Amino acid sequence: MRSSGSAAWGSLVAGLASVAALPIAIFATRFNDSYDLLHAGFAIPVAAGLGVAALALARRARRSSAASLAGGGGGVAVAGRVLGIIGLCMATSALVALGVYGLLEYVGSRD
Repeated sequence: MRSSGSAAWGSLVAGLASVAALPIAIFATRFNDSYDLLHAGFAIPVAAGLGVAALALARRARRSSAASLAGGGGGVAVAGRVLGIIGLCMATSALVALGVYGLLEYVGSRD
């Protein structure tokens, strides 16, 4: 049971970090003159990686919980899974926004 509980809490922490990575990167660009908003795009792979880690840990916790008689950690694992999915969605939408910006810059520079 200990491994399912630690995997569940790890999933929650990774999910929270995944959801917080992009807003923190964007917020940090406001207070540093040497970084632009585009530099916050470097947080996209971080958020995506943490989201995948949250999903993997939630799956591990769910499997361990199902195999044990005590159960436990199910709600925490579900919360980690939901946060991991939200973090992946945020990373995907940021990637799409960055791609659209790059496309518009390319089309605008051709004139």
